[in-house]
Amino acid sequence: MDFHDLCSFESFQQCCDQYGYGGNFRDVVEQEFRRSKGVTYLDHAAATLYPESLLRNYFRDISTNLYGNPHSHSPSSSLTHDTVERVRDRVLQHFNTTSKEYSVIFTSGCTAALKLVAESFPWSSGAKREAGSFFCYLTDSHTSVVGMRGRTAPLGVVALPVAPEELTTRSKDRVQGEDASCQTPHLFCYPAQSNFSGRKYPLSHVRGIQARRLYPACDLPGRWFVLLDAASHVGCSPLSLQDCPADFIPISFYKIFGFPTGLGALLVHNDAAGILKKSYFGGGTAAAYLSGEDYYVQVENISDRFEDGTVSFLDIIALNHAFESLYRITGSMHNIQQHTFGLARYTYMLLSSLCHGNGRPVAQIYTEGQFESPITQGAILNFNLLDSSGQIIGYSQVDRMASLYNIHVRTGCFCNTGACQAFLSISNQQMKRNLQAGHVCGDNMDLVDGQPTGSVRVSFGYMSTFEDCQKFLKFVAECFVEKPVTVDQVRLQKLKTAGPPSEESNPHPSVESSNGQVHQGAEKKSAEASCKGFGHGGSKRSGEAYTLTNIYIYPVKSCGAYEVQDWPVGPLGLLYDRGWMVVNHNGVCLSQKRETRLCLIRPQVHLAANKLFLQASGMETVSVSLEDDVGRHADSRLCHSKVCGDRVETMDCGDEAASWLSDFLGQPCRLIRQRPDYTREMKKKPADAADSPLLSLVNEAQYLMINRASVALIQDLMSSRQDGCEGHQLLDTQSVISRFRANLVIAGAEPFEEDNWSHLIIGDTRFMVAGRCGRCQMIGVDQDTGTKTKEPLISLSAYRTGKVTFGVYLSHQDPEGSAGANVLSVGSLIQAEPHNC
Repeated sequence: MDFHDLCSFESFQQCCDQYGYGGNFRDVVEQEFRRSKGVTYLDHAAATLYPESLLRNYFRDISTNLYGNPHSHSPSSSLTHDTVERVRDRVLQHFNTTSKEYSVIFTSGCTAALKLVAESFPWSSGAKREAGSFFCYLTDSHTSVVGMRGRTAPLGVVALPVAPEELTTRSKDRVQGEDASCQTPHLFCYPAQSNFSGRKYPLSHVRGIQARRLYPACDLPGRWFVLLDAASHVGCSPLSLQDCPADFIPISFYKIFGFPTGLGALLVHNDAAGILKKSYFGGGTAAAYLSGEDYYVQVENISDRFEDGTVSFLDIIALNHAFESLYRITGSMHNIQQHTFGLARYTYMLLSSLCHGNGRPVAQIYTEGQFESPITQGAILNFNLLDSSGQIIGYSQVDRMASLYNIHVRTGCFCNTGACQAFLSISNQQMKRNLQAGHVCGDNMDLVDGQPTGSVRVSFGYMSTFEDCQKFLKFVAECFVEKPVTVDQVRLQKLKTAGPPSEESNPHPSVESSNGQVHQGAEKKSAEASCKGFGHGGSKRSGEAYTLTNIYIYPVKSCGAYEVQDWPVGPLGLLYDRGWMVVNHNGVCLSQKRETRLCLIRPQVHLAANKLFLQASGMETVSVSLEDDVGRHADSRLCHSKVCGDRVETMDCGDEAASWLSDFLGQPCRLIRQRPDYTREMKKKPADAADSPLLSLVNEAQYLMINRASVALIQDLMSSRQDGCEGHQLLDTQSVISRFRANLVIAGAEPFEEDNWSHLIIGDTRFMVAGRCGRCQMIGVDQDTGTKTKEPLISLSAYRTGKVTFGVYLSHQDPEGSAGANVLSVGSLIQAEPHNC
């Protein structure tokens, strides 16, 4: 069978034991999750989706019933109290236990539940004859678990990270009753399921630690408590606390239901609840206290004791409807587990067997097993893609391309540095060097010194469908596989017949790839220019020169371009470039990523008239003054917004412009401009710059420059990709240029030669090259129609492995403060200085 046959539903059914929940699953998805139509959502491990019936029933409830503060005794308050207590029982029922064994403490989420344990656990710093407490955690743990050591370290408590394999390889048969006199409290934390790889750790570890049979409990006398981080596990799997009576279980409900967010719980075993000690006490937690004397008596009820202030009772009431919807749609968590595991296993089998035309594997998958059983593996698949030479493709490029196909994935380290280091073989020293290189958690710096800093994760939810798997696999094949697409049939057949592993198997992290170790190489540079001397020398043909062919300003951020022949250089870049932006009713900046019709707005700056004109088809022209004197606009509303993560201070431009924009875009929005007395500096100062350049409302730098030769190369790539394909219309040169939204367009250079420049002079103005411009799905927006296409990003991505870049950022050098006197003109000659060879 070829790849397309394997992507059929018939092939999927051969690999999947259970799909759906009886009845017509497709109809249920279409009715309950209509908003996800056309979207392939594969980030359920981060947050799953909520069904529409949940919201309908919830809104009907809170709009027909009067719910008061549960701390009062009125009828409305009593209704709230009784409903909240009913939800507590339902939570316990969901985890196969009762209030006789466990208490439910509502929190703002799993992280808050972990923080509660860290602050309330009776840590002992030790004495002369007795060692202190140990805080132990599996290295494959979420940041919020590892972060508990921030509380324990000042108390002198030892923090001991434990590798997964050490739990069993260093275990001992312990005689019961040994060291019974030592009651020093210790805490061991581990995840029921890794949020990185989806590996499920044996729930039997709970009793193994408590009975001191497993490491490190077997080596340290005292009383051992177990915190089972269930946040990732409970999203798609059942959890019975009868089978694993952990002392503390933190969860977040949006991982299970999608709604409500901002609500979690700490499930506390009643036998362990008595050890937790509070220092702070809030409203509702006191049986009695005196304000004039240090006297406080806590309430007896465990939940009331730790829920400071009024709980989020309307969110808790929503849980009642969340349970109703979940069980009505799926029947049980066991059904969800079977359904989601089948999807994950099928995707794993095909992705791990997918090969380039030369036979090399397409993916490097991070897993301890081979997705044999839902007992040992959750509905998470973690991987990096490889090009045909075996080099890792940066996760940012995959994420960017996935967004273009409306496929939602997660990339990075997923707040699990321990697992990321283990699977990607990143040492502690390399992690520190990555930080020095500018990489921080959550950014898009996917490669440092040629080595990956993270990976790609896809995860499934109870409403995920076969079509989600199919679209994802076809996306990988179309965008990242060198044709012809092939499949390792031997491996695929082996995976189909693989049996379930034992519970304790595969203790060591492994990387699934049939070509052995992956060596990360440099990006392809077949058209990269060699080093040239300053000016027009080097390898350029005699008589040729670099010239400036086009100048564009974009007065309103993300709106259409305004082409000019001559334009002044201001202190922030081209005068009035990105001086204004459009924000929605919440004050959030609108861009073409979310609102493509912005490109149809054609702003023009008329210096002589001192006006900014807004124009669009079918709309009367409206104008805004270029005057930005704060003193003359005392009635202008001052506001704050964000640009590329930076907080900026802005002024509102009035109701006339706001009404015009709202009418055209079909949503409430405002036009704002950066305050003239507010300064914003470039994040990454060029190496030889005395000060960081000042920015307008641009994302990264003062100017963006592209090269016509690079545009032509991308056109050729698009043409070769589209040969033989019906319905594809080739983009002309001007259309491609407009999609890259550059300020300056040059001619005379080799393709991508500008990537190697460090400085250049245009006319009388000297510029520093501040780095390459990373590209996203915005270059797929046709700037004449506002429609989205997949080109030229696909061709650019195919050509440039690693980070997808096109064009370079510039900042002007103005040591005498005379930038405002300079003017850039089309036709100006350019002198370029390369980096040191």
